[in-house]
Amino acid sequence: MYKALIRSRIRRSVQALRDGDPGPLLAGFADDAVLVFPGTSTWAGEYRGKRSIEGFLRRFLDAGLVGETHDIVVNGPPWRTTVCVLFVDRAADADGEVVYENRVMFLVRAVWGKVVYQEDFLDTQRVTAFDAYLSRT
Repeated sequence: MYKALIRSRIRRSVQALRDGDPGPLLAGFADDAVLVFPGTSTWAGEYRGKRSIEGFLRRFLDAGLVGETHDIVVNGPPWRTTVCVLFVDRAADADGEVVYENRVMFLVRAVWGKVVYQEDFLDTQRVTAFDAYLSRT
């Protein structure tokens, strides 16, 4: 039951993000959570705390990115839960042409339903190319 609840909450939160509202996803993070984004792009780094993670999510939306979940795997008890999410994000230009698409695997550690740590695994070269695209527009 707990695992199904977590999967449902993730799907609802990602749908809210697709609709432009980062609030439900942000509410799932602990106040001192850490989000690690790899690479050397302007997106790369460690985002520490809800305020920093909120900035990352708002930038995601401002860049025109939308995402969807595919597979969600939940393991462990509520006090030490590991979640893996297969996520695809993309952005399109004004004509609807896809200018960026990436497959992401999120590794999430949660304690009592709150994310304390998230590390993203994705093709960082695509993110760097998206940075270049954004700098031209």
